[in-house]
Amino acid sequence: MSRGRTRLLRAAVTRLLSSLLVLWAAVTVVFVLSRASGDPVALLLPDDASADQVAQMKQTLGLDRPLPLQYLDFLGGLVHLDLGDSLVYKEPVTSLIIERIPATALLAATALLITVVVSFLAGSIGAMRRGTALDRVVMSGVLVGQSTPAFWVGILLVLLFGVTLRALPAAGYGTPAHLILPATTLAIFSVAVVSRLLRSSLIEVMGQDHVRTARAKGASEARVLMGHSLRNASMPVITVLGLELGSLLGGAILTEQIFNWPGIGRLTIDAISARDFPLVQGTVVLFAVTFIVVNLLVDLSYAIIDPRVRSHA
Repeated sequence: MSRGRTRLLRAAVTRLLSSLLVLWAAVTVVFVLSRASGDPVALLLPDDASADQVAQMKQTLGLDRPLPLQYLDFLGGLVHLDLGDSLVYKEPVTSLIIERIPATALLAATALLITVVVSFLAGSIGAMRRGTALDRVVMSGVLVGQSTPAFWVGILLVLLFGVTLRALPAAGYGTPAHLILPATTLAIFSVAVVSRLLRSSLIEVMGQDHVRTARAKGASEARVLMGHSLRNASMPVITVLGLELGSLLGGAILTEQIFNWPGIGRLTIDAISARDFPLVQGTVVLFAVTFIVVNLLVDLSYAIIDPRVRSHA
């Protein structure tokens, strides 16, 4: 094996071990916080439940055991991909999460697609028409998108397109029309962030010698953009896109609640309200694993896009 591949493999193993440490820290924090939020038995039993009924319920759910034992059981279950049973639904947490993953994955993937397409258009226009009226209009829209909270955007879209114009469904799930408003709500902030970053990165790259040389040889602006600038300008953008995917999953919690979208986010809100410890822990583990995997893929993509990363890995 060459020295470069050995370094790349060593870096990948180191990154994987650090990711496992981050995952352990995340699941430990959520375990502690979920126990500190209150007693779920108080919500599962009626107000006039006797002390014997409370004690029996705690014994049934395993909540009468010392916290260290509950924690070790939780970690042991994770190793075997067993997240326990929901206190409310009385079903395995893994099954409940698997049922909701397609809805959230569809929402996040659509929002990410909107982010990539719109931000690359806006960022490219801003860089190629820098200082013009068109650039100022685009950047003003980007600033508004970055300054407006997602939940406020969602409410406005519902009022405008769902209630006033009746052009799109205000809530629900099942058809492409149901996807437009929540995906747009989820994507607006990410579009603003990526557009500004891509514009700045493109302006810097388009001022470099190899781009000026391409222009001197008669290359069109489209050729300069697609063939000589976007590739070099995409490195920081890919990093932010990876982080934004994690933000999209986090933002899906509020967006799914606003649009009554039956995904992981809405399941998480319901679980928190009911103090359903196993279900809250399961959804947080899913978010943490997804975020870690995305960041690993982003790191590995550097080596594919830029050969200098492979040689210095």
